[in-house]
Amino acid sequence: MAINKIDSLRDKTVLITQIADIAKKYDFEAVVPTCAINGDGVKDLIAELQKLALPGGHFFDEDTLTDQPERVLAGEIVREKLLRLCSQEVPHGIAVVVESMRERDDNNGIMDISATVYCEKVSHKGIIIGKNGAMLKEVGTLARIDLERFFDCKINLQLWVKVKEDWRNRASVLRNFGFDSSNFNK
Repeated sequence: MAINKIDSLRDKTVLITQIADIAKKYDFEAVVPTCAINGDGVKDLIAELQKLALPGGHFFDEDTLTDQPERVLAGEIVREKLLRLCSQEVPHGIAVVVESMRERDDNNGIMDISATVYCEKVSHKGIIIGKNGAMLKEVGTLARIDLERFFDCKINLQLWVKVKEDWRNRASVLRNFGFDSSNFNK
């Protein structure tokens, strides 16, 4: 069992009591308190996981990187930058939908990608865009660098931000964003 955010506890005796209570109910190989922000316990957690890890077979051909379409990967690269840069302000209630993705016809090796960032609140839109567009520009710059590395070509990335309230709880919106029924709340 891994317990994260131990840095948020002032009184560690509470943690020890909780670990003891849980250990009575479950037979864990190990209990590892961690703090992902400062790295406390992370090496111990990795060591415990390596003890339990077993070699496995390949699910895909050796040269296959993923089973996801390129549009999904492009959207996830943008979303990752948003979550990293806005980690304290914006919850995970954002989605990135790649509206268009095409290589230019003039054989100059440039791919145009247009993506929309959907958030649930107007206040989140302001945070994502940032003062004078600074946050969205930084997100776009960092995402473009990773996209160029991944697709091995120059990328012209255009990002838009729209509010779609309560989108995570609406099946029709989830389908439009590319999620299937297994992603829906039950």
